[in-house]
Amino acid sequence: MVNSFTILRPLVRLLMFFYGLSPKIIETETGTKIKIWVPSKSKSETKPNVIFLHGFAADGIFTWLSQVMAISSSYAVFVPDLLFFGESITDKPGRSTAFQAETIAKALKEVGVKKCTVVGLSYGASIGFKMAELYPELVEFVVASDTIIEFTESLSRALLEKYGFSTMPEFLLPTTVEGLMAFLTICNHGPVSMPGFVAKDFLKEFYNNRKERAELAEAWVVPDNEVKPISLSQKVHLVWGDDDKIFTSQTAEDTKRQLGGDTTLIYIKDGGHAVQQDTANQYNAELKKILASLHTKSKDA
Repeated sequence: MVNSFTILRPLVRLLMFFYGLSPKIIETETGTKIKIWVPSKSKSETKPNVIFLHGFAADGIFTWLSQVMAISSSYAVFVPDLLFFGESITDKPGRSTAFQAETIAKALKEVGVKKCTVVGLSYGASIGFKMAELYPELVEFVVASDTIIEFTESLSRALLEKYGFSTMPEFLLPTTVEGLMAFLTICNHGPVSMPGFVAKDFLKEFYNNRKERAELAEAWVVPDNEVKPISLSQKVHLVWGDDDKIFTSQTAEDTKRQLGGDTTLIYIKDGGHAVQQDTANQYNAELKKILASLHTKSKDA
C-alpha cells in the first residue's frame, strides 16, 4: 500500500507554490544540509521575514501549514526542517540546541535573511531562544509557544514520572501505533482520531533518523547545575495553550519571569501542547496581532 504522505507531499508542494513558497536544500557546510521552504525573492526583499521552527513530532511544513497560509500574504515566510527532521541532515556530531541554532542561522543567511522574527513551538522554540541569544543581529523578535528556555533534568524527570516513561527518547519517539496515539493525546486538548493505516504511515514518515533524534532529545535536557540565566535583547511574546499537559501554565509563568523585561504571555483557550494545530484559528488570530504590533513598532522606531 502507498504511504499516505507519498500522496500528500506533492499536494502540499502545489499548495505552497500557490502561497508563494518553494523548497530549497542549503548546504551550510560540507556534510550538513538544511531543507527550507522559502518565499519568492521579490517578497523576501519587501516583506518582514518570519521563520517557523517546529517541534519534535513532525517536519516544518506539516507543523506550520495553517500558519503559512494565514500570514504569507503579509510576510516573507521561511520554514526549515531542523536537523534530522524531514530532509535536513548532518554528519557532524553536534546535537545541542546551540548547534541546531547555529546551523539554521547559517541556512537563513545563505537564503538572504538579514533580520527576522522567529516563531517557535516546543523544541523549536527552545532553539529560537538560543538563536536569539547567539545571533541578536539576526533575530529581532521571538514568538514562542509551549516551550522551555532550558529543559532541566528536574523538569524532565517530573514529566517522565508523570507519564510513566524512563527516558526522553522513549517519550518523544513512539514506536507503535498505540504509542503514537498516546503521545498525540498528551499533546492535544481533545481526543485524537486517526485511522490505523495513517498512524503507521505517520510513524514511517516522521520518525526516521531515530538514533540521531534520540541524541537530540537527550541533548535537549540540561543538568540542573549547568543551567545559566538567559538575557535576551529581543521582545518576546509567549503564546500558550491553556491545556498544555507537557509544559503547563506554571512553566509558562516561570518562563515569562525568567525572560523578564516586557515579555508578554497569553493563553489560548482549549489549546493543548500542539496549540498551533489544536486551536489553529485562535492561534493564527493572535499571531497576526502580535506580528502586526511588532512590525508596526519596528517601522516607527
